[in-house]
Amino acid sequence: MSRIKDAKLSKEGREELEWARENMPLLAMIGKRFEKQKPFRGITIGVCLHLEKKTGVLLETLKKGGASIAAASCNPLTTDDRVAAALADEEMDVYAWAGEDEKDYYKNINSVLDHKPDLLIDDGCDQIFMVHTKRKELIPSIRGACEETTTGVTRLHAMEREGRLKFPVVAVNDAYSKFLFDNRFGTAQSTIDAIMRATNKLLAGKTIVVIGFGWCGRGISERLRGLGANVIVVEVSGRLGREEGPAGQHKALEALYSGFRVMNLDEAATEGEFFITSTGNINVISRKHFGKMRDGAILANAGHFNNEIDIKGLEQLSSKRERVKENVERFTLRNGKKLYLLSEGRLVNLARPSGQGHPIEIMDGSFAIQALSLEFILKNKLPAKVISVPRSIDDEVAELALEAKGIKLSKPSEEQESYARSWKEGT
Repeated sequence: MSRIKDAKLSKEGREELEWARENMPLLAMIGKRFEKQKPFRGITIGVCLHLEKKTGVLLETLKKGGASIAAASCNPLTTDDRVAAALADEEMDVYAWAGEDEKDYYKNINSVLDHKPDLLIDDGCDQIFMVHTKRKELIPSIRGACEETTTGVTRLHAMEREGRLKFPVVAVNDAYSKFLFDNRFGTAQSTIDAIMRATNKLLAGKTIVVIGFGWCGRGISERLRGLGANVIVVEVSGRLGREEGPAGQHKALEALYSGFRVMNLDEAATEGEFFITSTGNINVISRKHFGKMRDGAILANAGHFNNEIDIKGLEQLSSKRERVKENVERFTLRNGKKLYLLSEGRLVNLARPSGQGHPIEIMDGSFAIQALSLEFILKNKLPAKVISVPRSIDDEVAELALEAKGIKLSKPSEEQESYARSWKEGT
């Protein structure tokens, strides 16, 4: 039995889903095969994702493959209540609404787990974490999971290092095509779109500080520069718990050679008019930075959890916190300066109504990886580790995305293949 805000919104939700379906050709192709082969017949999938129209099309695709679906949101502010109502009408069990408090958020995830899922899809690792801590009785029956985002994969690697991970999890986020789809291009457009919707302020000519120059921060910085902003990039030295990938100093060097100003946040705090976090770490904007900021500075978070900006520290430094308008709060510091926080410090690009999430075509590619990775888990006996997306799936999704755009690449000749494999001196 679903728990949603308003079942009467289902008609509007169906309209949203129809528009998404028309623009998600990859899932349409995969869905046709799933409908014939029914790879998920008899399988229950527990879902913890941002519940909006693109996610809805993924869940419909899995349902075509024979799956039973139980779904909750992975963020209290990102559910589209129209889509939640429409999915509940499609015989899915949905436990989500926009504006959940913390208690209801975890209660809804728990309700999904009450369906005793065989497979999990997670975004941020809250569902997987709950299974490993409070619902351990479910572990023997869970065949595996997929994790959608950087923050969740980071948590999973920590669990694996400590010997705590008890079933295989495919790190969908780490597929190369996912880096391109979601992180670089999707986050860039959706973050900037949400900030513009929430503030209606001009970005051209503004000094904007982007904190973190991974795939997300790189995309955000590039798009801001394209809009005429003066972009400062902030990075830190080291790897912060993950051995793979470039260290912070490498990313800072890349930002510098890409034409951005690079500095630490102590220096950048005095210059920025907008600050955007995209690190996946905690308190990257801390109380020591707020007092240095100029009056009227705007703070937004594009990382998964609402802990990148030290909101508690900001409150302690403030004499007043008040809602200005939807998705905008004003903090009046004791020194008289005013700072503005967007979307309670939660994911600005998905916090409704200003956040619409990644563009439809972007999520078509990302969710195609999800669907094929779930099928991969069922077909293979995998160890209880963080598993990379098979290169065959990564390549297939990129090829499908090109095919959907009418692009067909030529194949190398036998001579070129032979030359590429040869160790002999070229002639």
